[in-house]
Amino acid sequence: MSVGGPHLDSESLRALSRRATEWIARYWARVGELPVLSRAAPGQVLRALPEHPPEVGIAGAGDSWDRVFDDLDRIVLPGLTHWQSPRFFAYFPANISTPSVIGELLGAGLGVQGMLWFTSPACTELETRVLDWMAELIGLPGAFRSTSPGGGGVIQGTASEGALSALVAGRDRVRRAMGAERVRDRLTVYASTQAHSSVIKAAMVAGLADGPDDRRRLRLVDVDGSLAMRPEALAAAIRQDAAAGLVPCLVCATVGTTGTTAVDPIAPIARAIADASPPGVRPWLHVDAALAGSACVCPEFRWMLDGVEHADSVCFNPHKWLLTNFDCDCFFTRDRRGLTRAHTIAPEYLRNAPSESGEVFDYRDWHVPLGRRFRSLKLWLVLRYYGAEGLREHVRGHVRLAALFESWVRGDPRFEIVAPRPLSLVCFRLRHPDDAGGEWSAGDVLNRRLLDALNATGRVFLTHTSVPAAGGARIALRLAVGSVTTREADVAEAWALVREHAGGVLGSSP
Repeated sequence: MSVGGPHLDSESLRALSRRATEWIARYWARVGELPVLSRAAPGQVLRALPEHPPEVGIAGAGDSWDRVFDDLDRIVLPGLTHWQSPRFFAYFPANISTPSVIGELLGAGLGVQGMLWFTSPACTELETRVLDWMAELIGLPGAFRSTSPGGGGVIQGTASEGALSALVAGRDRVRRAMGAERVRDRLTVYASTQAHSSVIKAAMVAGLADGPDDRRRLRLVDVDGSLAMRPEALAAAIRQDAAAGLVPCLVCATVGTTGTTAVDPIAPIARAIADASPPGVRPWLHVDAALAGSACVCPEFRWMLDGVEHADSVCFNPHKWLLTNFDCDCFFTRDRRGLTRAHTIAPEYLRNAPSESGEVFDYRDWHVPLGRRFRSLKLWLVLRYYGAEGLREHVRGHVRLAALFESWVRGDPRFEIVAPRPLSLVCFRLRHPDDAGGEWSAGDVLNRRLLDALNATGRVFLTHTSVPAAGGARIALRLAVGSVTTREADVAEAWALVREHAGGVLGSSP
C-alpha cells in the first residue's frame, strides 16, 4: 500500500494548518479557566494511550486528524499544567507569544541544520546579528559583541547548557596554562549556596564531582543577608583550596537566583578571584542571569550587571521573560577563542573552505551539541514585532504587579516578606511562633499546608523555596509574576486566595 510522499498538497496543508492554529487560538482563549496545576493521577495519560504503535496511520487511512484533535482535548489537555495561564505563579515564567510561535513554525518548516556557517549561512548570520542586538538591549559592553575582536553571542538551549559550556572553557583554559597532567584532578568550581543546581550538574557531567553531594572540588560559598554571594568568603575558599593544592577553573556568579532572585555582586567577585587565585591562574568567570538578564532591557535594572565587563561569559533566557518560547538561551562571551578552543573537533566530513578560512562563525564550536535548530528566527520576529520599548513595557508591568502583591503581604500582620524583591518574584511566609526553630519547624509545616491548599483550588499555582535564616532554613512561598496574560485582577485573586486559605490553615494549626 502506498501512502504517498511525506508532504501534504498545498490545499490540504492550508486546511490542516488552519485547524491547528484555530485549536491553539481556542486554547489560549480558555486557558485561564482551566485548572492551572494538572489534576492527572500518575499513569492516567499512559493508560489512555494504546500500548502499541499504530500499524496503519493517517496517511494510509487507518486513522484521522479528527481523532488526533479529539485525543488532544480528551487525553493531552487534562494531563497538562498550564504554564500560559494568567494565574501560573510557580517556578519562573515560560513566556510565549504569537510572533515567537510563528518563528518556531517557520524554523521547523525550513528544517535547516545550522551547525556550520556552510550548512546554512543565513541561519548563522541572522543569529549573530540578533545576539548583537540582544547584547545592546541589555547593556553589555562592546567586548561581548561579534563586532569586537574576541566577543560574540550564541543561542544555546538553556542556561544549564551555558553553565556546562563555561565550565568546559574554564577547565581548558587552566589546563593549557598549567599543563593538563598537573591539574587534571585538582580543578575546582565555585558558586553561591543559592546558585542554580545546573552548576552542580555541570561539575558532575564534566567529571569534577561524583554526585550532587560531592564537595571535594565543588564549593558552595556562603551568602549575606540579601542572599548574595559573599566575595570575602569566595576569596577565603579559593585561598584555602590553593593551599591544599587545588586550582580554580570556574566561578559562577548568579544574577537572579532561582529561589529568591538574589543578585551576586559581579565586580567584587571578580576582584576576589584576581586577589585569591594562584599566580598564573585565571579561572573563568561566568554570570548566570537566566531570568534577571531579561529585565536588563530596562535601564533601571542594569545595576544587576555592574562589573560584567570582568566576566568571561554571561547568559540569560528570553524563553523565561521575553515573550520567546522555549528553548532560547542567549550566551555571550568576550573570549570566543577560549570558548571555541575548548569545544572544537573537526572530523573530515565537516571540513569546508569557509570554516578553514576563519572568516565565519561555526556555532557548533560554541557549545556541546553539534546539531542546531534555526532558533534565532523566533527571537528575530519577537524583536521586530514588539521592539525594545514593547519588551520594556512587558517587564515593567510584571515588576509593578509583584510590587503590588508585596505591598498587600506587608500590610497583613499574619505574613512576612522573607527575601528582597528586586524584580517580579515575591517570597513570603505565614508567621509562626516557632519560626526561630530549625528546619521543618511547625512554621514550615504550616506554610506547606497553605501552599497545598492554594494549589488544590486549581485557580493558582505557586511553588516554594528554602530561605536561609537564623536557626536554620525556612520554607517560604514564591509568587512569580510573569505570564503574558497576567493582569492585576489575577494577582488580586491570588492574594484573596492566600488570605482565605491562611485563615483556614491558621484555624487548624496545633
